[in-house]
Amino acid sequence: MSDRIDRIRARLEETFIPESCQLEDESALHAGHAGAASGGGHYRLFIVSDKFEKQSRIQRHRLVYDCLSDMMHKDIHALAITALAPSEI
Repeated sequence: MSDRIDRIRARLEETFIPESCQLEDESALHAGHAGAASGGGHYRLFIVSDKFEKQSRIQRHRLVYDCLSDMMHKDIHALAITALAPSEI
């Protein structure tokens, strides 16, 4: 599992060059859930990047989903996102 987190984090860091990137694996909290049975993990992301400046919350989420698109539904079943610009900290 840590390999998966490392791959997600590396992709986020390459794309967003974040000031902060905290990624938590919450998969254990969802044991027995249908998504967990398929092997996809449940994650919580807190990320701060200049790339989110002047972007709506929906646009920020789309940017993150675009970054991880090929991992969604296979490696990632659920992703809770908090994406902020540095000016919002």
